Amino acid sequence: MRRINGGVCAPLGFSAGAAAGGIKYKDRDDTAIIVSESPCTLAGTFTSNVVKAAPVIWDRELVKKNKKVRAVVINSGIANAATGEEGLILCRKSAVSAMSILGLPDENVVLGSTGVIGAQLPIDRLSNGIKGAKEVMSRSAESADRAANAILTTDTHKKEIALTFELGKKTVTMGAMAKGAGMIHPNMCTMLAFITTDAKISHEMLQKALSDCVGTSFNMISVDGDMSTNDSCLVIANGKAGNKKIVEADDDFKTFEKALQIITLFLAKSIAEDGEGATELLECRVKKAKSKKDAVALSKSVIESNLTKAAVYGHDANWGRIICALGYSGVKFDPYQTDISVRTGITLDDEVEEEIKAISKDKRKNLRSMFFDGEGDELFLCRGGMPAEYSEEIATKILSSKHVIVTCYMNEGKADAVGYGCDLTHKYVDINADYRS
Repeated sequence: MRRINGGVCAPLGFSAGAAAGGIKYKDRDDTAIIVSESPCTLAGTFTSNVVKAAPVIWDRELVKKNKKVRAVVINSGIANAATGEEGLILCRKSAVSAMSILGLPDENVVLGSTGVIGAQLPIDRLSNGIKGAKEVMSRSAESADRAANAILTTDTHKKEIALTFELGKKTVTMGAMAKGAGMIHPNMCTMLAFITTDAKISHEMLQKALSDCVGTSFNMISVDGDMSTNDSCLVIANGKAGNKKIVEADDDFKTFEKALQIITLFLAKSIAEDGEGATELLECRVKKAKSKKDAVALSKSVIESNLTKAAVYGHDANWGRIICALGYSGVKFDPYQTDISVRTGITLDDEVEEEIKAISKDKRKNLRSMFFDGEGDELFLCRGGMPAEYSEEIATKILSSKHVIVTCYMNEGKADAVGYGCDLTHKYVDINADYRS
């Protein structure tokens, strides 16, 4: 398994393009397309928000009915959420327009939208964007990059990755792009994520792999506690690699799922790191909790704590805010058995390389457990629920790094979990005070 360039165009048979349709932005691409040479198996996970955007409803039906798809069309600027029946009609018109422009008669099209809620999507501008994207569409890494940038809103950079690995004697590739910086508090995946692969895999096993992976990646991040109406994570597989079709949870499935886990976790962390106004990635590892459910709740409570996030921004080792967040998580535990430490993490790109190395050394290694191994020395701020002796100077240096890891040892069991968030800065308010202007 190794990391390669190419994003969503890295797998065989996929092309991408992007163009400016003028949907909202005046000076940038806002329409992206991904097209497969052949029909794709589709899997997806979606927001659990009661208010669901029209494209979420559209895509969810395609997944539910196990429809084959040939193309993905994404626009930024307008979310097509809270738009009533007209929004759903616009989805159908968008799909029909895309099929006509891309020359895909009677083929299904996946849709994704992100941006302002409550505004109707201008179908003429979207169609212009699709036409422009088709004109520059190619299998190049540059086209993948352009598509990854076109789907951004308040993001400061693209989120993109691709891996190649072996299934049997066949080389299989997986590529992905995502967007998300604000309104990040998912309970399935996150804002928008699109994953392509040339693996041959059944709908049931593709859906199982995706559902398994989002539980420890996208479901474990939070930027601001606001769950989007448009959250969607979609995987399309065209089978071009020619591997033996994955139809059960065998060794090939496990390898496929490991690759998907690396990709979803990288994208999820990238989104948390790029939280609106953020300067640091905040990672909370909970160890030795009574149950997995407890560990998940505890880690999420810490990364969602505004006081903790503000303390990290201020480089203040105020561990009282962390133990307080553990205390209101809804989990019962003995605070006088709790230890809390901080350490500096490595970059996300380096983490991917470390994950791949771990797999190559031991193919049986469980990816979900390897993220608990520390990078560098940890500094204990709290021992047994009481202040530990530590250097404030060293603590400040740790909390000034780009990646801060907080570890909470509950010392009551064997369950672990990891949550990912970011610091809370003045800029977050500035961005969201002016979002529509």
